[in-house]
Amino acid sequence: MKTKFKRILMCAVGALAFFCILTSVKVQAKTDLLVYTAVEADELKKFKKMFEADYPKVNIKWVRDSTGIITSKLLAEKDNPKADIVWGVAATSLLLLSEYNYFQGYAPKGLEKLEKKYYDTKNNPPLWVGQRAWIASICYNTVEGGKHKLPIPASWDDLTKPVYAGHVIMPNPNSSGTGFLDVSSWIQIKGEDAAWKYMDGLHKNIARYTHSGSKPCKLAAKGEIPIGVSFAYRGAKSKNAGAPLEIVAPSEGVGWDLEAFGIVRNTKNLAAARALADWSVTEKANRIYNEEYAVVAMPGIAKPVKNFPPNIGKKMIKNDFQWAASNRMRILDEWRKRYDGKSEPKK
Repeated sequence: MKTKFKRILMCAVGALAFFCILTSVKVQAKTDLLVYTAVEADELKKFKKMFEADYPKVNIKWVRDSTGIITSKLLAEKDNPKADIVWGVAATSLLLLSEYNYFQGYAPKGLEKLEKKYYDTKNNPPLWVGQRAWIASICYNTVEGGKHKLPIPASWDDLTKPVYAGHVIMPNPNSSGTGFLDVSSWIQIKGEDAAWKYMDGLHKNIARYTHSGSKPCKLAAKGEIPIGVSFAYRGAKSKNAGAPLEIVAPSEGVGWDLEAFGIVRNTKNLAAARALADWSVTEKANRIYNEEYAVVAMPGIAKPVKNFPPNIGKKMIKNDFQWAASNRMRILDEWRKRYDGKSEPKK
């Protein structure tokens, strides 16, 4: 009888242990976090690795495209959002999406350590939080420019001179966040009428418009075009890799936008989304941002980035994000009517 009882007891203990193991496995299973982003593709692997090292129970699944395309995708899904969190997308896009009640407010742990101008202070808790700034610039290939006897442009206005005809590529603002920050900043710098007149003149010199903000600089780096209107990160990265480039911050001032994040209102993975938000405002994350970008949200962190234009931070215009977001669709429609004929085919 005792032997039979022992067997029953051992079976019960074994079953309980097996149940506990199954329960433990279920609890410890990774959470797949769907993250929509416009961060450059060559950086995503690093961010995933560094975040998941600190939060091993979360598995980031990226959906990546250029800013304009990812913004259009998010707008198309606004009635039934698919993403858990939007991360590394232009603040102007997040402001536009906020008009459709896209995000839920959340104050990440350590938010108070960021500069207030880099996150949403109109809502408490904030709907979006900025990470780092990407800044417009001109990539000039010294070899190709020399062949065509093209002077290094010092200003935006220089690009309208006849000598540059057919030698300039820039991003389509409907597809590219860089293209939109260019156009919206020219309007803020020059005023509406003068800006469109400027773009009419620039259009005459444009070889084609790309659907990526980094592509004009990549093409200039390869020598396929002498001049690419792009952003400083891509220019510096290409120059660091040995491309014969000069990275120019035009004298009138440069447009910029923030890579920012916001937690989607209906996410079913709120804890994981908040974990990414918390991690994204840490000193560790800001130091990673600074490896490639010269301006980050946490003060006292940023160090000069090799081959960024000197003092580019002083040339950043006073950008009205809310104005840019509110006028985005109107600006893009007008640009499309005037200039879309030179856009390269979409893949």
